[in-house]
Amino acid sequence: SSTLTTLALAAGGAVLGFKALDAKINLSSDIRYLKRLKPIKDEFDARLKGGGQVADQWYDALEQWPDKDAIVFENRTLTFRDLELQSNQVANWALSKGFGYGDVVALDMENRPEVIATWLGLTKIGVVISLINHNLVRKSLAHCIRVCHARAIIFGHEVAELVETVAATMSEEGVAMYCMGGSVPFAEAIDSALAAAPTEAPSPALREKVQFLDTFGFIYTSGTTGLPKAAVIKHSKMFAFGALFCRAFQVDHTDRVYCTLPLYHSAGGGCGVGMMLYGGATLIIRRKFSARKFWTDCSKYNATVVQYIGELCRYLLTAPPSPSDRAHRVRIAIGNGLRPDIWAEFQERFGVPQVGEFYGATEGNMALVNHCVDPADRGAVGRMGWLMRKLMGVKIAKFNIEEEEPVRGPDGFCIECGPGEPGEMLAPIKADDPRTSFAGYTDDKATNKKVIKDAFVKGDCYFRTGDLIMRDEKGYFYFSDRIGDTFRWHGENVSTTEVAECVSAFPGVTEANVYGAEVPGMDGRACMVAMVADTSTLDFKGFAAHNAANLPSYAVPLFVRILPKIEVTGTFKHLKVALRKQGIDPAKCPDPLYWLNPDTKEFEPLDAAVFAHIAAGKARAPLSAPPRATAAPAALPPPCDDSSG
Repeated sequence: SSTLTTLALAAGGAVLGFKALDAKINLSSDIRYLKRLKPIKDEFDARLKGGGQVADQWYDALEQWPDKDAIVFENRTLTFRDLELQSNQVANWALSKGFGYGDVVALDMENRPEVIATWLGLTKIGVVISLINHNLVRKSLAHCIRVCHARAIIFGHEVAELVETVAATMSEEGVAMYCMGGSVPFAEAIDSALAAAPTEAPSPALREKVQFLDTFGFIYTSGTTGLPKAAVIKHSKMFAFGALFCRAFQVDHTDRVYCTLPLYHSAGGGCGVGMMLYGGATLIIRRKFSARKFWTDCSKYNATVVQYIGELCRYLLTAPPSPSDRAHRVRIAIGNGLRPDIWAEFQERFGVPQVGEFYGATEGNMALVNHCVDPADRGAVGRMGWLMRKLMGVKIAKFNIEEEEPVRGPDGFCIECGPGEPGEMLAPIKADDPRTSFAGYTDDKATNKKVIKDAFVKGDCYFRTGDLIMRDEKGYFYFSDRIGDTFRWHGENVSTTEVAECVSAFPGVTEANVYGAEVPGMDGRACMVAMVADTSTLDFKGFAAHNAANLPSYAVPLFVRILPKIEVTGTFKHLKVALRKQGIDPAKCPDPLYWLNPDTKEFEPLDAAVFAHIAAGKARAPLSAPPRATAAPAALPPPCDDSSG
């Protein structure tokens, strides 16, 4: 009896000890994720030894699910077997044109099954694929074709008008042009040739030189500043896209994934297609995103998973309520960029029980994941306790906003941030661990900018994410801002993300894009917000009070620009460069401008006379926010609302 009592007390003590340790270092969360993600490491290591090409991954999927739906598009359904035959026709046609190992072919078309079938067929014969943003034209399009050294471009008839703007130049430079889905004078139509091509699989010998760590293709950055950069995507990266999503968020062959994201981008073309390749999920693709038809499609096609990115979820929330909002079987929404200010509302309104938020970059060598199954998980881009951080080696370094470089201490090394302190997320690059490799871009200068050496010890090397991230005591990671978006005003760092979440919570503001605007004669940049709102009904006085109550004084918007709509990239990221350049000058801005008059403490129209007044230094200096209110007139919703489902 005494022995049992002793054992019981020991067991109880062990449990209490574990709970205390867990509370301190978040061990249970780490163990849960490690159990899910450990198989990826094992599979990665196995594919390093052979069978690592995307084509090999495809044949593994084909063997398991030959007659299962692979792709659904409008009124068409392709099984894995159908996709195999169609991709074989592409491969055999390409062989007849002389394409083979090491050649680069650019692919430019809107979302449809042919995008996947074409690159799958090309990779079967060792061709490298360049996935082009189908919205590009002229200089940007020509640049993307050139930087990857493409021998040819295959484009859809639906983008022929855009491709025609570079057709003459590309032809002169020796780039062959092929049109799919119709005919045009400046390119060879290939529909008939593809239909007549053999359906037999090309010989594996045609790709035998291709290794797991070789280049599969190129995916371009969004190009919010300057021309797009071609990120090198290895076969191992294509494997990781699907493996991470399927393992971390428990997606498998029983799922049907609804994807409205562009297939030229890593979220749609990498992660979306990856869930089909790795997990056998059915991929439901739509030509373009439609907020009005989103949930109707989910019901129509029996989707169980939806993908999102950037502001897509906010667009869904701005659509009028509809019976279709909850008339679906979606169990999880997976993506990145779901803002904390709308997270709870999104799950509650649309009845989506789980969210799979992830953080990562197309070209990056690390990722964070947050499988949100509880209200306490909301708002975070990932979670790692002490053990996971130790294993992954990621660090958050103190950052100098003005220099746009991590801060180095007296010893010359970077300084790691503590909990609650934002800094740049850094991920180790280890020469002896291919899982941490950084392939970079086709531009060596751009690649070098993303690498920092001798960061924490002599000889180390880290990938610079370019993002400011904050970790809390519980191991949750939160996105703070994109480096370059954060700006300084009155000696303080202003987070555009924080301001945007506050502004967007005010009644009447449909969408907001926050940036720093130069004010003549003043140091730093003042907070400015370009937003979609009805000025005839917007309570500007309440808006100013709301911002003052919820933001630090240095972060309060001092200037407002009213836009008919917010311009975004193809992956729903806000464009800021043109807005920054136009600033607060009415002569450069075609839209209504307002300024927070420091004398009246109210927003007033900003015309040429007011601008001249400010530029002459006659406005009361420094421009500042009204005094902080004692209570918030329109308080921000908490990021984790326990009453939400």
